[in-house]
Amino acid sequence: MTWWASADDDEPEFDESSVRVRPNRKGSKPRTKTRPDHENALTGRILSVDRGRYTVMLDENLPAERRVTAARASELRKQAVVTGDRVDIVGDTTGAPGSLSRIVRIVPRTTLLRRSADDTDAVERVIVANADQMLIVVAATNPEPRIRLVDRYLVAAYDAGVNPILCITKTDLADPTAFLRNFAGLDLPVFESRDDAMPLAEISAALVGHDTVFVGHSGVGKSTLVNALVPGAHRAVGVVNTVTGRGRHTSSSTISLRLQTDAGRGWVIDTPGVRSFGLGHINTDNILKAFTDLALISQKCPRGCTHLPNSPDCAINEAVSAGKLGETGKVRLDSLQRLLATFAAAPTH
Repeated sequence: MTWWASADDDEPEFDESSVRVRPNRKGSKPRTKTRPDHENALTGRILSVDRGRYTVMLDENLPAERRVTAARASELRKQAVVTGDRVDIVGDTTGAPGSLSRIVRIVPRTTLLRRSADDTDAVERVIVANADQMLIVVAATNPEPRIRLVDRYLVAAYDAGVNPILCITKTDLADPTAFLRNFAGLDLPVFESRDDAMPLAEISAALVGHDTVFVGHSGVGKSTLVNALVPGAHRAVGVVNTVTGRGRHTSSSTISLRLQTDAGRGWVIDTPGVRSFGLGHINTDNILKAFTDLALISQKCPRGCTHLPNSPDCAINEAVSAGKLGETGKVRLDSLQRLLATFAAAPTH
C-alpha cells in the first residue's frame, strides 16, 4: 500500500452538497417567449408623440377622462406607435404628475396614412393612424397652389381609404375658379375661405364625428385654420417668404386636437407642413376604387390595363369616347388618368 492510499490518512472528508455556487448572471433566469396577456390593460387614444413619450387619452368622453404619459414596452420597440393609434396600456394610469404607464399593445388600425421621402423610397413614413377624413388645405395664392401636390394628397388618401376634403384659403387675394376646375371630376367637397371670413361653421359640421387629418404646404394657412376651429390650440403660425414664395415650417409634430361644437365633437389631427409627398408605397388599384362608376366599367378591361389614354382596349376609354358617360364621365376620366399618371411617372425601385 502506498502513502497515497494509506489507511492512516487522517485528512477530513468534505461534504460539498451545501456549497453555494454563484449563478451565471446572464443565464440565471431561463428566457421565455411567453408574454403576459395584460387582461387588465386599458385602451386609449394616442394624442401626440414626443421623444419616446406618448400622451394617451383614457376613458374618452366619460367623467373619468384623463391624459396619461406612457412609454413603449420593449416588445413594441420595432413597431411604430403614431398619433391616432388606439393602444392598450398598463402600469400607473392615474395621470398624476410624474406617473408613467406602459404601452403593451397596438389595437388593429382601420386606416394608415403614409408617405415616403420620395417616389423611389420604399420606406414608409407613417403620418397618422385611424383617420377617416383628410382635409387638404391649399392657398389660392401666396404661395401659389400646386396642382400636382394636391393630386399626391388625393392619391395617398384614396390608397389609405380616407375621404378627402379640399379647403382653399386666401380667396380674397385670388380667384380659385381656374384651379378648382382641375378637380371638377372628383367627388370632393370644397370649402373656400377668406382671411376675413372663414367658413368655420360649415367646416366644423363636416368634421363632427370624424377623425380628420389636416395636410398642406407650408404657409397655406393650415395652422391659422386649426387655431380658429380649436380655440386654445395655439399652433404656431408662420409667414410666407416674399422672395421665394415658400412658407416656413411652423408645426413640427403631429398632434390630435379635440373639436367641440354644439352639434358634437370630432378630432382635428394637425400635421407639419410638407413641400413634397412621396408615393413609393402606393397601390394604384386603390386609386381606381375611389371612382366607383369607372371601377365598375373597368371590370371589362384586359388584365394589366393601366387605364391611361394610350392603354389598348381600355373599357373606360372606350365608354367615354362613345359618349356613354356624358361630359361628367369625360371629366372624371381625365381626373382619374391624371392621378394614375402622377404615380406612373414615378421611377421604379
